[in-house]
Amino acid sequence: MRQNIWESYERGNATAEFVMVVSLVILLFAGVLQLAFILHTRNMLQDAVSSGARYGTLLDRSHGEGAVRAQELIQQTLPDDYASDVFFEETAVDGVRMLKVTARTPLPIIGSFGISDVITVSGHAIIQSQ
Repeated sequence: MRQNIWESYERGNATAEFVMVVSLVILLFAGVLQLAFILHTRNMLQDAVSSGARYGTLLDRSHGEGAVRAQELIQQTLPDDYASDVFFEETAVDGVRMLKVTARTPLPIIGSFGISDVITVSGHAIIQSQ
């Protein structure tokens, strides 16, 4: 049997197409994983500052202890540099005294490395009076 000349040229196409498609799928998968890590980071930060604010409003605790508690929680779940900028302030909303604990952290671009001071999350709690 005589083989068509074009069949010999098309033999390598399957390999080339496979490489192109797989590289796009891998890039898409890596992007989805990175987005999931960004959302995980934001959720962990939000939980830590909210817990810190609640902790700092307990009657036997100070407001500063709430910020320290938030830092400890962040250090337990994320890299240490994510807990470097945590602060608190006392605010009032409709005449109600509240403690606000805020954290500014990097936005993870590749893994946990990223741009500094991009994500800012705050947690609030009502200050208990004696």
